Amino acid sequence: MDLLTFKIILVVALFAVSLGVAAYSTWGERKVAALLQDRIGPNRAGPFGLLQPLADGGKLFFKEGFMPDSAQPFLFYLGPAITMFISLVTGAVIPWGQTLNIGGTSFDLQVANVDIGVLYLMGLVSIGVYGVMIGGWASNNKYSLIGAVRASSQMISYELAMGLCLLSIILMSGSLDLKVITVDQGNGKLWGLFNADGMNWNIFYQPLAFIIFVVAALAETNRHPFDLPECEAELVNGYMTEYSSMNFGQYMFGEYVNMFISNALITTLFFGGYNYPGIHWVTENWGENWAGVISILVFLAKVITGVVIFMWIRWTIPRFRYDTLMHLGWKTLIPLSLINLMITGAVILAFAS
Repeated sequence: MDLLTFKIILVVALFAVSLGVAAYSTWGERKVAALLQDRIGPNRAGPFGLLQPLADGGKLFFKEGFMPDSAQPFLFYLGPAITMFISLVTGAVIPWGQTLNIGGTSFDLQVANVDIGVLYLMGLVSIGVYGVMIGGWASNNKYSLIGAVRASSQMISYELAMGLCLLSIILMSGSLDLKVITVDQGNGKLWGLFNADGMNWNIFYQPLAFIIFVVAALAETNRHPFDLPECEAELVNGYMTEYSSMNFGQYMFGEYVNMFISNALITTLFFGGYNYPGIHWVTENWGENWAGVISILVFLAKVITGVVIFMWIRWTIPRFRYDTLMHLGWKTLIPLSLINLMITGAVILAFAS
């Protein structure tokens, strides 16, 4: 198998996994909510309601779409398309597992191994806000516009804290390459003291950056308690108010894919990515392919755990007031991120000297 064929297969697999996880995240969300509220949840479409995402998808696909008379047609359809496209291409630079050996050739489980992967992701996150803003403005609806303005200001505000947290990780690894960041977390000694085969994770060095990054990720994906751009109680779904059929479906699936990719990024940056305890021992004794398959499963288990925690937060914490949301972003998270960055730089400089 040549490299191009493997990359095409990997792209198709990543696309299918992202959409599959997004589809079944809707089922998982309802099941988590039901568990916390002492209900059953979806249980009619298939065993345990497992066919519910297919029923929801079929409804959205075959439902007649409509558009307000005063809307901007091109921009009205462009908004959800941008959101869906950006959410799907962000996973291209994430290493989803260790290498696999096929026909005597080792292949990286990463679509694009670029040396500026972190910068690539932050650039896409910045572009993603246009999908929301364009959709809200093109709808020519006051609720949609308010939701779009809220979303854009919220996402821009929390990007700053997220970027500063990423700088702390970059300082530690000395690279913008997500593959290098992942490999570093599988090598070396934990705190320079204990042998850590696959457990030298950044969460042990950057706990404050991790907390700030998770809060910023919740705000970037418009999840509770930061779902003010689409809160049903006051904005009747915000920037998605005038959308129906698959246009609404693109926004909804885009949000769930963003949640999946956000947790994949959190796993890569703070929880060792595909690394697990004993990964080098498994590679040496069981072979490269067994270690690679286990690494994929471990990575997905970490990501799905994060997705479930995001859902748990949604059904546990009440929505913030908008002034509280802005106060938290500008007056709390950004100063803490700067302090964490300065402490990280000082410690690295001290050990270097």
